[in-house]
Amino acid sequence: MDQALKRILYVEDDADIQTVARMALELVGGFELEVCSSGDEAIEKIAAFKPQLILLDVMMPGMDGPTTLARLRALPAYSATPVVFMTAKVQQSEIEGYKNLGAVDVIPKPFDPMTLSAQVVEIWERGQHG
Repeated sequence: MDQALKRILYVEDDADIQTVARMALELVGGFELEVCSSGDEAIEKIAAFKPQLILLDVMMPGMDGPTTLARLRALPAYSATPVVFMTAKVQQSEIEGYKNLGAVDVIPKPFDPMTLSAQVVEIWERGQHG
């Protein structure tokens, strides 16, 4: 049985982008969102929040997106939680690289706040039927 997507962990270091994404995902999409400003914060908060999907910025100071993904994958409860990278680096070779790291998809930045929720749902539903 397909499960509706409700809880998203969003990891993004830029406060302005966080604000736009929060509006897009909470107000437009109706999702419950936990926003983290760093990979360390995501690892700290993930167990309490229990996300169904993780949106992960690639370029972050300290621990970058790929490193954060590897650390999250090391947590047994989240070894299979779908992760979508959000990045401006969307050359085909870069997208393939992210997928090879274990991301289910890549959402290009800058994203459209009015369609972000629909993009996320589409990726989620594709994963449910994959």
